Amino acid sequence: AMAATAREVRYWGARLASAELVPAPADTERVHFGSTVTIERADGRRQTYRIVGEDEADPGKGSISYVSPLARQLAGKEVGDTIRIAGADAEIVEVR
Repeated sequence: AMAATAREVRYWGARLASAELVPAPADTERVHFGSTVTIERADGRRQTYRIVGEDEADPGKGSISYVSPLARQLAGKEVGDTIRIAGADAEIVEVR
């Protein structure tokens, strides 16, 4: 148990040492790492996600990893483009 805990401490220490603060992208025309994107589903539901690093991702709170399938679909898109999500189309309605 102590070895496992020591391994975790080393891992998180290394992650903290290499962490970089990335400012929000200046380009709000296209979706990038750090963008906040609002999509509207066919049933009218709006959902907003922020594209973040793997360690920050918390889909329940609206942040998704840049390597997630949804974020990969959104990357490079702009307002008015559509993506396919859960078997249905969704439109990008805002990029911040």
